Amino acid sequence: MHKNLRSFIEVLRRENELLEIEAEVDPYLELAEIHRCVIEEQGKALLFKNVKKSKFPVVTNLFGTARRIDLGFGKNPQELVRKAVEMVEVLLPPKPKELWNYRNLALTALKLGTKKVSKAPVLEVSQNPVNLAELPILTTWQEDGGAFITLPLVYTESASSGKHNLGMYRIQRFDERITGIHWQIGKGGGFHYHEAEKLNQSLPVTIFLGGAPAMILSAIAPLPEDVP
Repeated sequence: MHKNLRSFIEVLRRENELLEIEAEVDPYLELAEIHRCVIEEQGKALLFKNVKKSKFPVVTNLFGTARRIDLGFGKNPQELVRKAVEMVEVLLPPKPKELWNYRNLALTALKLGTKKVSKAPVLEVSQNPVNLAELPILTTWQEDGGAFITLPLVYTESASSGKHNLGMYRIQRFDERITGIHWQIGKGGGFHYHEAEKLNQSLPVTIFLGGAPAMILSAIAPLPEDVP
Protein backbone atom coordinates (compact mmCIF):
# COMPACT_ATOMS: atom_id res chain seq x y z
CA MET A 1 0.00 0.00 0.00
CA HIS A 2 1.42 3.37 -1.00
CA LYS A 3 1.79 5.84 1.85
CA ASN A 4 1.51 8.82 -0.49
CA LEU A 5 1.45 9.80 -4.14
CA ARG A 6 5.22 10.27 -4.22
CA SER A 7 5.84 6.62 -3.44
CA PHE A 8 3.43 5.56 -6.19
CA ILE A 9 5.15 7.84 -8.71
CA GLU A 10 8.49 6.35 -7.69
CA VAL A 11 7.13 2.85 -8.36
CA LEU A 12 5.90 3.97 -11.79
CA ARG A 13 9.34 5.40 -12.51
CA ARG A 14 11.04 2.18 -11.44
CA GLU A 15 8.62 0.05 -13.47
CA ASN A 16 9.15 2.17 -16.61
CA GLU A 17 5.52 3.30 -16.48
CA LEU A 18 6.25 7.04 -16.25
CA LEU A 19 7.19 9.55 -18.93
CA GLU A 20 8.75 12.73 -17.53
CA ILE A 21 8.32 15.83 -19.69
CA GLU A 22 10.78 18.70 -19.25
CA ALA A 23 9.45 20.97 -22.02
CA GLU A 24 7.10 23.80 -21.05
CA VAL A 25 3.44 22.86 -21.44
CA ASP A 26 0.41 25.16 -21.25
CA PRO A 27 -2.31 24.14 -18.74
CA TYR A 28 -4.84 25.77 -21.06
CA LEU A 29 -5.91 22.97 -23.45
CA GLU A 30 -2.41 21.84 -24.47
CA LEU A 31 -1.63 19.63 -21.48
CA ALA A 32 -5.04 17.96 -21.60
CA GLU A 33 -4.68 17.28 -25.33
CA ILE A 34 -1.30 15.61 -24.80
CA HIS A 35 -2.90 13.50 -22.08
CA ARG A 36 -5.79 12.50 -24.36
CA CYS A 37 -3.45 11.41 -27.14
CA VAL A 38 -1.33 9.32 -24.77
CA ILE A 39 -4.21 7.63 -22.98
CA GLU A 40 -5.81 6.77 -26.33
CA GLU A 41 -2.67 4.79 -27.15
CA GLN A 42 -2.57 3.13 -23.71
CA GLY A 43 0.59 5.10 -23.00
CA LYS A 44 2.52 5.79 -19.83
CA ALA A 45 1.68 8.04 -16.93
CA LEU A 46 2.83 11.61 -17.61
CA LEU A 47 4.76 13.88 -15.26
CA PHE A 48 4.85 17.44 -16.58
CA LYS A 49 7.69 19.19 -14.77
CA ASN A 50 7.48 22.58 -16.46
CA VAL A 51 3.91 23.90 -16.51
CA LYS A 52 3.51 27.42 -17.85
CA LYS A 53 3.14 30.11 -15.16
CA SER A 54 3.36 27.61 -12.30
CA LYS A 55 6.09 26.23 -10.07
CA PHE A 56 4.12 23.04 -9.47
CA PRO A 57 4.31 19.87 -11.59
CA VAL A 58 1.29 18.00 -12.96
CA VAL A 59 0.92 14.22 -13.16
CA THR A 60 -1.76 12.57 -15.30
CA ASN A 61 -2.81 9.16 -16.58
CA LEU A 62 -1.84 7.52 -13.29
CA PHE A 63 -4.38 4.72 -13.63
CA GLY A 64 -4.74 4.58 -17.41
CA THR A 65 -3.90 0.88 -17.80
CA ALA A 66 -4.76 -2.30 -15.92
CA ARG A 67 -1.12 -2.72 -14.90
CA ARG A 68 -0.94 0.73 -13.30
CA ILE A 69 -4.22 0.08 -11.51
CA ASP A 70 -2.63 -3.05 -10.04
CA LEU A 71 0.49 -1.09 -9.10
CA GLY A 72 -1.63 1.59 -7.44
CA PHE A 73 -4.33 -0.41 -5.68
CA GLY A 74 -3.24 -4.03 -5.70
CA LYS A 75 -4.90 -6.87 -7.55
CA ASN A 76 -8.60 -6.53 -8.35
CA PRO A 77 -9.52 -3.31 -6.48
CA GLN A 78 -13.13 -3.59 -7.69
CA GLU A 79 -13.51 -6.83 -5.74
CA LEU A 80 -12.03 -5.21 -2.63
CA VAL A 81 -14.53 -2.35 -2.81
CA ARG A 82 -17.40 -4.76 -3.46
CA LYS A 83 -16.49 -6.81 -0.40
CA ALA A 84 -16.10 -3.68 1.72
CA VAL A 85 -19.57 -2.45 0.75
CA GLU A 86 -21.04 -5.89 1.32
CA MET A 87 -19.35 -6.17 4.71
CA VAL A 88 -20.72 -2.84 5.91
CA GLU A 89 -24.24 -3.75 4.85
CA VAL A 90 -24.09 -7.20 6.46
CA LEU A 91 -22.37 -6.18 9.69
CA LEU A 92 -24.77 -3.41 10.68
CA PRO A 93 -25.63 -4.38 13.36
CA PRO A 94 -22.68 -6.78 13.88
CA LYS A 95 -23.33 -10.45 14.59
CA PRO A 96 -20.69 -13.04 15.61
CA LYS A 97 -21.26 -15.32 12.61
CA GLU A 98 -21.05 -12.52 10.07
CA LEU A 99 -17.98 -11.07 11.79
CA TRP A 100 -16.25 -14.42 11.43
CA ASN A 101 -17.15 -14.68 7.74
CA TYR A 102 -15.53 -11.30 7.08
CA ARG A 103 -12.69 -11.70 9.57
CA ASN A 104 -9.84 -11.08 7.10
CA LEU A 105 -11.35 -7.89 5.73
CA ALA A 106 -12.42 -6.77 9.20
CA LEU A 107 -8.89 -7.16 10.55
CA THR A 108 -7.58 -5.05 7.69
CA ALA A 109 -10.23 -2.41 8.36
CA LEU A 110 -9.22 -2.20 12.01
CA LYS A 111 -5.79 -0.99 10.90
CA LEU A 112 -7.31 1.90 8.96
CA GLY A 113 -8.57 5.26 10.12
CA THR A 114 -7.42 8.74 11.00
CA LYS A 115 -5.38 10.14 13.84
CA LYS A 116 -4.56 13.60 15.10
CA VAL A 117 -0.95 14.77 14.80
CA SER A 118 0.79 18.00 15.68
CA LYS A 119 2.66 18.26 12.37
CA ALA A 120 2.65 16.61 8.97
CA PRO A 121 4.30 17.07 5.54
CA VAL A 122 1.09 18.58 4.16
CA LEU A 123 1.55 21.53 6.54
CA GLU A 124 5.22 22.19 5.80
CA VAL A 125 4.50 24.81 3.13
CA SER A 126 1.79 27.42 3.53
CA GLN A 127 0.75 30.52 1.62
CA ASN A 128 -1.03 33.56 3.01
CA PRO A 129 -2.77 35.17 1.26
CA VAL A 130 -3.71 32.31 -1.02
CA ASN A 131 -3.11 32.69 -4.76
CA LEU A 132 -4.88 29.95 -6.68
CA ALA A 133 -3.53 31.33 -9.95
CA GLU A 134 -0.19 29.73 -9.05
CA LEU A 135 -1.70 26.25 -9.19
CA PRO A 136 -1.50 24.55 -12.61
CA ILE A 137 -5.25 23.96 -12.83
CA LEU A 138 -6.26 22.69 -16.24
CA THR A 139 -8.74 23.91 -18.79
CA THR A 140 -9.42 20.69 -20.67
CA TRP A 141 -12.02 21.70 -23.27
CA GLN A 142 -12.63 24.82 -25.36
CA GLU A 143 -16.19 25.26 -24.11
CA ASP A 144 -15.43 24.71 -20.42
CA GLY A 145 -16.37 27.59 -18.16
CA GLY A 146 -12.82 27.87 -16.88
CA ALA A 147 -10.08 25.91 -15.18
CA PHE A 148 -11.20 22.87 -13.18
CA ILE A 149 -9.62 20.58 -10.60
CA THR A 150 -10.93 17.17 -11.63
CA LEU A 151 -9.34 14.76 -9.12
CA PRO A 152 -9.57 16.51 -5.73
CA LEU A 153 -10.10 14.82 -2.38
CA VAL A 154 -12.80 16.88 -0.66
CA TYR A 155 -13.22 16.45 3.10
CA THR A 156 -16.29 17.72 4.96
CA GLU A 157 -17.97 17.15 8.31
CA SER A 158 -21.63 17.19 9.26
CA ALA A 159 -22.63 20.42 11.01
CA SER A 160 -24.88 18.47 13.40
CA SER A 161 -23.24 15.10 14.03
CA GLY A 162 -19.60 15.78 13.17
CA LYS A 163 -19.50 12.67 10.97
CA HIS A 164 -17.07 13.07 8.13
CA ASN A 165 -17.01 12.37 4.41
CA LEU A 166 -14.28 12.13 1.81
CA GLY A 167 -15.55 12.61 -1.71
CA MET A 168 -14.47 13.76 -5.13
CA TYR A 169 -16.27 16.76 -6.63
CA ARG A 170 -15.32 18.90 -9.60
CA ILE A 171 -13.93 22.27 -8.52
CA GLN A 172 -13.80 25.39 -10.69
CA ARG A 173 -11.34 28.21 -10.04
CA PHE A 174 -13.08 31.57 -10.33
CA ASP A 175 -10.15 33.80 -9.37
CA GLU A 176 -7.06 33.86 -7.16
CA ARG A 177 -9.04 33.17 -3.97
CA ILE A 178 -12.44 31.73 -4.89
CA THR A 179 -13.58 28.38 -6.26
CA GLY A 180 -16.92 26.73 -6.87
CA ILE A 181 -17.69 23.11 -5.98
CA HIS A 182 -20.08 20.86 -7.86
CA TRP A 183 -21.86 19.17 -4.96
CA GLN A 184 -23.38 15.99 -6.36
CA ILE A 185 -26.94 15.24 -5.29
CA GLY A 186 -27.07 12.18 -3.08
CA LYS A 187 -23.40 12.28 -2.07
CA GLY A 188 -21.94 12.88 1.40
CA GLY A 189 -20.46 16.30 0.72
CA GLY A 190 -23.72 17.46 -0.82
CA PHE A 191 -25.63 16.29 2.25
CA HIS A 192 -23.25 18.21 4.51
CA TYR A 193 -23.59 21.38 2.45
CA HIS A 194 -27.40 21.14 2.39
CA GLU A 195 -27.43 20.57 6.15
CA ALA A 196 -25.19 23.58 6.84
CA GLU A 197 -27.26 25.72 4.48
CA LYS A 198 -30.46 24.87 6.37
CA LEU A 199 -28.71 25.84 9.62
CA ASN A 200 -27.51 29.09 8.01
CA GLN A 201 -23.92 28.07 8.70
CA SER A 202 -20.83 28.07 6.54
CA LEU A 203 -19.36 24.65 5.76
CA PRO A 204 -15.60 24.24 6.30
CA VAL A 205 -14.08 22.25 3.43
CA THR A 206 -10.60 20.80 3.06
CA ILE A 207 -9.44 20.10 -0.49
CA PHE A 208 -6.43 17.84 -0.88
CA LEU A 209 -4.59 17.45 -4.19
CA GLY A 210 -2.20 14.57 -4.76
CA GLY A 211 -3.47 11.97 -2.33
CA ALA A 212 -2.31 8.39 -2.07
CA PRO A 213 -4.01 5.93 -4.46
CA ALA A 214 -5.95 4.33 -1.60
CA MET A 215 -7.39 7.72 -0.64
CA ILE A 216 -8.45 8.36 -4.23
CA LEU A 217 -10.15 4.97 -4.37
CA SER A 218 -11.93 5.52 -1.05
CA ALA A 219 -13.23 8.92 -2.22
CA ILE A 220 -15.01 7.39 -5.21
CA ALA A 221 -16.02 4.05 -3.67
CA PRO A 222 -19.82 3.58 -3.39
CA LEU A 223 -19.81 3.09 0.37
CA PRO A 224 -22.94 3.66 2.46
CA GLU A 225 -23.29 7.01 4.20
CA ASP A 226 -21.67 7.53 7.61
CA VAL A 227 -19.01 4.85 7.09
CA PRO A 228 -15.82 6.13 8.80
